[in-house]
Amino acid sequence: MWPVDVHRPGTYAEFEAYVAGAAGRLLHVAVLLTAEPLEEPAAARRLLAGALARTYAQWRRVRRDDPYDHTRRELCAAFARTGRRHHGGRGLLAPLGPLERLVLVLRVYEGVAEEVTAAQLGLPAERVRALCARGVAAVRSREAA
Repeated sequence: MWPVDVHRPGTYAEFEAYVAGAAGRLLHVAVLLTAEPLEEPAAARRLLAGALARTYAQWRRVRRDDPYDHTRRELCAAFARTGRRHHGGRGLLAPLGPLERLVLVLRVYEGVAEEVTAAQLGLPAERVRALCARGVAAVRSREAA
């Protein structure tokens, strides 16, 4: 049995409309996480495709809540599982470690509350605060150089 009723009229159309509206911003989140250049974000596109597939699989439940938040959590969880493979790159956040990137993207770019970020990553709020401060300082010093 399919997790989503693909035969129900509108299910795919609703999801397709959601993707059309949210994919650009979600791809930017993935690019920041992988630190790839915007021109060649192969790993970012793979991360996003997986996150969107998992969102679609739960679409019936997710569409009533916040599909963007759900997809972003899926994206961040996938990056956390594979982050070591995405260390490096040429993007602004390239010098940061995977966990620092996750915290910076969630806190600074996405504006997710410290407590929510901590809960999502399974870290104490103090650790999130420290990672964010260290990440911001590293980015600022790189920009100043």
